[in-house]
Amino acid sequence: MTKPQAERRQRANGVESRRRILDAAVEIAGERGYEGTSIAAVKARCGLPASSIYWHFKDKDDLIAAVIERSFETWLSAVELPDESIGTPLERVTAMAANVARSLLDEPDFLRLGLMLALEQRPTEPRGRTQFLEARAVARQKVAEVIHLLLPSLEEDDVETLTTYAIAGADGLFVQRQINGDSVDLTRLFRLHAELVYEAGLRMAQAHA
Repeated sequence: MTKPQAERRQRANGVESRRRILDAAVEIAGERGYEGTSIAAVKARCGLPASSIYWHFKDKDDLIAAVIERSFETWLSAVELPDESIGTPLERVTAMAANVARSLLDEPDFLRLGLMLALEQRPTEPRGRTQFLEARAVARQKVAEVIHLLLPSLEEDDVETLTTYAIAGADGLFVQRQINGDSVDLTRLFRLHAELVYEAGLRMAQAHA
């Protein structure tokens, strides 16, 4: 095997090892929460030596932050407003909401672990919590941009209010899904939530017309 081939195989093995470690961390955190997640538990679940885990991640906090970051990247790609070929502004925003819901069903770890960490108060701030709050700020900006685009006449205070309302409602629907499982049709509820947020925005705009 030539040196370039060996290097490519080493990189591929490294990527696969990292994926296995993150997948194991997701499973354990989902079962046991942040406190119950440990490097030892991740090692047992993924079947890799502790040295491999520590080669990729400094400690548990670093690992959880990476889990949140990976899931957030998948989620964020769904927060894109479809182009005008989709139809009316309402149809576009409900289509986006459905995409976001599906991304949360596929990659729930960003919000599930993030909300867990965000609600906890610790003497030392976990990096995972910091990662989540930074990612959430990006998500908030994306939602505000969509509202600006669809409702350009809204005043800035109203955009801020509507953005907060939209995100809080989405959080609540996600938590309901986590509690009640498959009986909650998250995609349908996200579409309904987007419709109600859009209608509230129209009323706000009309009030200042």
